[in-house]
Amino acid sequence: MITNIINIHEIHLTGIILILIISAIVISVAGTYLAKFADQIADITKLGEALVGAVLLGAITSLAGVVTSISAALQGYADLAISNAIGGIAVQTFFLAIADMTYRKANLEHASASLSNLMYSVLLIGLLTMLLIMSQTPEVTFLGFHPGSPLIIITFLGGLWMVSKASKTPMWTPTRTVETVTDVPAKNLHKINLKKLWIGFSITALLVIIGGYYVGEAGIAIAERTQLSESFVGGLITAVATSLPELIVSISAVKRGSLTMAVSNIVGGNSFEVIVVAIADFFYKGSILHAATSADSFIITLTILLMSVLLMGLLFREKQGIAKIGWESFGIVIIFIVGYIILYFNG
Repeated sequence: MITNIINIHEIHLTGIILILIISAIVISVAGTYLAKFADQIADITKLGEALVGAVLLGAITSLAGVVTSISAALQGYADLAISNAIGGIAVQTFFLAIADMTYRKANLEHASASLSNLMYSVLLIGLLTMLLIMSQTPEVTFLGFHPGSPLIIITFLGGLWMVSKASKTPMWTPTRTVETVTDVPAKNLHKINLKKLWIGFSITALLVIIGGYYVGEAGIAIAERTQLSESFVGGLITAVATSLPELIVSISAVKRGSLTMAVSNIVGGNSFEVIVVAIADFFYKGSILHAATSADSFIITLTILLMSVLLMGLLFREKQGIAKIGWESFGIVIIFIVGYIILYFNG
């Protein structure tokens, strides 16, 4: 493992659980302030909630998963590295349905209508498909990694550029309704000290990263003492543990009324999770894409299905569905649970 200040793997199970709880509390408190600071940064810089939520928040809240996947890749656990990253996307999509349940006025996907979130969803489906195709190509390595890994990163960056350009000069715009919550800059922005804002953002981001890392490490330590498969452990246990920051930040954003940011933090941040696999490939001896098992392919396919349902929901924009959440949120919950039951018995 990457050297820890606290070597979790040498601590008694009770101590590990305590670290997990403390880390979760740190993430909960810091994540609430992180969402507030990010919203103010989006307003002051005029970058918008979608871009700040996807790029800035998405990258920061994903760092715990990045560390976990790289750590697994360095130790030769390709299955765990891949399933942790891709499983994180499935888990975070599931978390978006949870965030939808916390917004009672209307379906979150309806109220947070955004062209950027639509484009992030399409980008993510494309990146996942690229990952699946590359895992089925002849096993070729260049300088110790699959040549497709840099291509995934380049595609991701190109996608971000397209989203940024489309946000400034949109060719498509969602229909505004009474329930639609637009991204309106807060008042009295001139009273905010930009230097203090960035310092506050940096401190809370660091706390979220540290807390997320130890949540992930605690999850791995707990999983190591069970008889579960790498794919199930990575795809669910560590994925849930390292995805906790996304859940806290998105729910905090919903409570603040920053609905576009709440969705983009997960949808846009999920795209970052795909390049985590590409990054992990640079630390793995050989092509990590070809070390993927059938269980990993199942998780990737399941995630594409979840994102397709979410994208249809973002486009259809049902105002209120089952229990005041959208049909897509209900569908995501069912598909996620059934998918992981299948993975448990066949992974």
